[in-house]
Amino acid sequence: MVSVRTHLWFGNDKAVEAARFYAEHIPGSSVGRVVTAWTEPGTSVAEVVEFTVAGHEVIGLNAGPEFHLNEAFSFYLRVNGQEEVDRYWDILTADGGEPGPCGWCKDRYGVSWQVIPVELEELCGDYTTPANQAACNAMLKMGRIDVAELQAAYDGA
Repeated sequence: MVSVRTHLWFGNDKAVEAARFYAEHIPGSSVGRVVTAWTEPGTSVAEVVEFTVAGHEVIGLNAGPEFHLNEAFSFYLRVNGQEEVDRYWDILTADGGEPGPCGWCKDRYGVSWQVIPVELEELCGDYTTPANQAACNAMLKMGRIDVAELQAAYDGA
């Protein structure tokens, strides 16, 4: 059987720590196997952790600083309402995480996230009406998504 899992190389050697953080804070997340790969006795080449983020299977790899995570990959965290936007945004940007534009942020482990309320998807629709476009334009000016501001833009179009 063929399957696909996301594979993340943590150049900061924090894959296991990140997996535990996600399991603690994001529903449907857990840590599975953690193994150390060896080329010969006493010579570790990598630490591998299997984990799940909101039901999505991931493999994390600590194999040295050769590669680093960047915004080319992000988890799209779909949430309900402003309270959940605020909660997850605060969790993910705490302790060294970074806010970004348009609902994007980066956690302290270097993983990029999009914290997107279902209301954004609903208000932007298929981007064809003036109201959809107004909501989208409002979002483009935001860091953390503000649902009330999106709704006001939509209603004002």
